[in-house]
Amino acid sequence: MTDVVLLPYDRLSLDHGAMASAQPGVTEILFIESGQMLRSRTWHAQRLFLLLSAAAHVEQDLRDKGFTVHLVTADSMRAGVAAFRREHPDARIRCTEPSSAASQRALLECGVELVPDDTFLTSRDEFRAWAGNRRPLIMETFYRWQRTRLGVLMENGAPIGGTWNLDKENRLPPPKGEHPWPTPLHHEPDEIDQRVWQSILDREFPFIGSAPNGTWATTRNGALRQLDHFLDTSLVDFGPYEDAMPRDSWSVNHSLLSPYLNLGLLTAREVVDAVVERFERGGVPLASAEGFIRQVIGWREYINGVYWLFEDDYRNSNVLHADRPLLPLLSDPSRTQMACASSVVGDVLERGWAHHIPRLMILSNLALIAGVRPRDFLDWMKAMFIDAADWVMVPNVIGMGLHADGGAMMTKPYAAGGAYVKRMGRFCSGCTYDPSKRAGESACPLTTLYWDFLDRNRQTLKGNHRMAQQFVGLDRLADLDDVRTRAREVLDGLSGGTI
Repeated sequence: MTDVVLLPYDRLSLDHGAMASAQPGVTEILFIESGQMLRSRTWHAQRLFLLLSAAAHVEQDLRDKGFTVHLVTADSMRAGVAAFRREHPDARIRCTEPSSAASQRALLECGVELVPDDTFLTSRDEFRAWAGNRRPLIMETFYRWQRTRLGVLMENGAPIGGTWNLDKENRLPPPKGEHPWPTPLHHEPDEIDQRVWQSILDREFPFIGSAPNGTWATTRNGALRQLDHFLDTSLVDFGPYEDAMPRDSWSVNHSLLSPYLNLGLLTAREVVDAVVERFERGGVPLASAEGFIRQVIGWREYINGVYWLFEDDYRNSNVLHADRPLLPLLSDPSRTQMACASSVVGDVLERGWAHHIPRLMILSNLALIAGVRPRDFLDWMKAMFIDAADWVMVPNVIGMGLHADGGAMMTKPYAAGGAYVKRMGRFCSGCTYDPSKRAGESACPLTTLYWDFLDRNRQTLKGNHRMAQQFVGLDRLADLDDVRTRAREVLDGLSGGTI
C-alpha cells in the first residue's frame, strides 16, 4: 500500500498534521488543482496568486527533499481524488483536517483519512469540551482558559501584570499630524512567482483587484521574514494603535501574519513563542504583547472552534431578514462619496487586506445597518481577503459582523454610527458627510443608518438587555421621521452607487 499525503493549497505545513510523519521514499505527495475552487467565484488577484504560488513553492521544496510529487488537474477535489485512485488503486490517502466543512465532507466521502490540524493550539475536540453547554460563548472566558492552559504570560498561576486584558490601554486613535508608522516589508517575486502569475493570465482565471505587488510573501522563508519584521518594527506599539484607522498607513502596527498562519506556512505556537521571547527580552510593553497574543490564542482559536462547533447551515442564518443586494461600492470605491468606505475598499482592492477594525466597523457595519444579505457579503469577504478561509469568515461575518445568527455567538450587534469612525479614524476631515448629523443631505450615512437600523429591528432586538441604552436613545429622537426619510435616500443611493 502506497502512503500518500494530499496537500490542499491552504494546508502547506511540512512538519504538522498529515506531513508530521511523512518521509521521502516512503510517503508520496498529491496536489489537486480543482477547477471548481479556482473558477467558482471571482477571486481577488492576490488571493488567487498566493494560493497557487505558495503551493508551487512547497511542491518544489518537496521535490528537492526527495519526495515523489503527483499533480492532478480536475474539475473538483472529488474528481481529482477519484482520478488519482484509478491510477493508484492501492494508495492510502491522508490529509490534514481541511479549512471548510464542505471540503471535509468531500474528503471523507472520497475515503481520505483526516489527521488533526495541530497548527492550532486548540483541537476541535478540546474546544467542544470547553464549550459544553455554555451559551453565549464568551471569548474572554475562552481566552483566560487558554492563557491558563497554555501557560502564556502567566506567573504562579496568575496573569503577568495582575490583569488578564489590557484592552483599555489599546484603543488610541491615530496621532494627529504625521506619525512614523512602520514601513511594510516588500517581498520580491522569484521565478516561481513569475511563472505562476503568467499561468493565471494565460488560463484567464477570473479575478478582481490589483495584480501581485510584493505585499505578500509566498514562501515559508518569506513568512519568517515577516514575523521578524513585525517583532523588530511593530510589536512595541502594536497594542496602543491596534484599533486605529489612519489614512497615511494601511498596515499601521499590525503583523500581516494571518495569511501565513492560515496557509500553514507559520504556526500559532512559533508566533506566540517569538512574541513572548521578545517581551521577556525587554523593551516591549505588556499591553502590546498581551494584545497581540490575545488575537492569536484567543480570537483566532475561538473563531476556529466556533466554526466547527456550529452546524454548517449556520452560514445561512439571517435572523434580521436582511435582503439588500451587495452594495456597488464594494467592487468600485468611486461609487460612493463616503471617505471611510471608499478608502477601505480601495485598500482591499489594492492588497486584499484591511485590519480588523475597518473590516468590522466600516465594511461589516455598513453591510449590517444597510441590511445587506449576509450570504452575499460573506461570499464577497471570502473572495476579496488574502487571509480568507471558510472557518475565518463564516463566524466573523455571520456571527460578529452582521449579527445574522441572532446572538448565538456575540451578545449584541456591532452597529455604530459615524462618531466611532471619527474617533478612531482620520477619514471624516474633508468628507462630504458630517458624522454628527443623522438627518439632512449632509448627514453621515453611517449615522443615519445606525438609528434607522435600530428603528427597523426594534422588535427583534428589544429583548436584548445590552441594547437597552440604545433604544432609550432612539426613543428620545425628536427627528425620527426625518431620519427615516434620510435613511430611504441613503439606502437608495447606496444601492445605486451615488451616496
